[in-house]
Amino acid sequence: MSLFNPEGTPPTVPSAMARIERRLPYPGEILVRQGSRVEPEDIIARTLKPATPQIINVARSLGIPPAQVYRAMRREKNNKVEAGQVLARTPGLVGRTCPAPVSGMIVDIDGETGYVTIAPDPVEHTLQAAMRGIVMEVIPYEGVIIETLAAQVFGAFGVGEERNGVLRLLALEPSAIVRPEQIDARSAYAILICGAAINAATLRRAVAEQVRGIIVGGIEERELRDFLGWPGIEAWQLGIHSWQWPSPRYVAAPKLTLVVTEGFGVRPMNQALFDLLSGQDRQEALIDGQTSLRRPLRRPRVVVPLARGGAAQAEPLRPQLRVGATVRLLDAAHLGQMASVRSAPTTPHRVGSGARVFAVEVTPENGPPLWLPRTCIEVLA
Repeated sequence: MSLFNPEGTPPTVPSAMARIERRLPYPGEILVRQGSRVEPEDIIARTLKPATPQIINVARSLGIPPAQVYRAMRREKNNKVEAGQVLARTPGLVGRTCPAPVSGMIVDIDGETGYVTIAPDPVEHTLQAAMRGIVMEVIPYEGVIIETLAAQVFGAFGVGEERNGVLRLLALEPSAIVRPEQIDARSAYAILICGAAINAATLRRAVAEQVRGIIVGGIEERELRDFLGWPGIEAWQLGIHSWQWPSPRYVAAPKLTLVVTEGFGVRPMNQALFDLLSGQDRQEALIDGQTSLRRPLRRPRVVVPLARGGAAQAEPLRPQLRVGATVRLLDAAHLGQMASVRSAPTTPHRVGSGARVFAVEVTPENGPPLWLPRTCIEVLA
């Protein structure tokens, strides 16, 4: 697995203006105006979300041939039907009935198969701000962009949608391993700050206790597969060039959001990152596990709003690549390891694969110097 951070944003941003885009899944109504101040639980937009069509085997339900379904129907095509109403019935005093399972519109009656299709009534979907801040931009019918002064932490990868909660420190040091028994009712609706690794059993316990998010240094691939239920997804194979997450259309969404800061395996969380998070213990935060290694590139992150006061950066500082800089290695063999820059030539250099690329010579904390492409390092300071 190789990660590339072309924006140059450091993994830890102590204080800067964060922009959070909140969008509806379908066009709808925006309930706030530009300049409005919002809180995490505020409803900022709403829309009607279409439901999955329901296909009912009326012929089998009534015990009749498919060709007789038209005669048995008590509602015609394009008619409205309420849940529980008689959809079809066989003649006679003791005739069998088929009730409508949902309220909606009858869109198809198939006399060849005996199936009837109902399009359920759309359900209202509301969108919360999920973050305290100011609405800086309104995207008509689609969503808003909220801006707030915040501390931010960017991970190596993650899974799960945007969720808000209160940070709760569960690990006392970056190398700690969190166990299932450490998660109890006090963790409900919280975003847990963990240490070096977490297993599937602990993640399942977190779901049972209604935890909203987990921030951890690393996780074994087999444990993540076990928790997510993705063992048969062939496209998910680490170490190959075409590595990618399974498409959300083909896998079930996790019931919590996971942000992994260092990478696969047992990897202690970066000390600076751990210190920043632990310093915000018991504060409201937004966790977003959505990850894209292809354009549009997207890194998982945790955003913690800060009290306003003093000067704030409009954009996070981008550390410069220089001799002596502290970097994090992003190549498959050293993912998550810390190193210092030994040399950074401005001309291409031959690396281990034999290719000549713009490369950097680094000295890992525990190992001899080595050359890596610039895309395989992340400057921390």
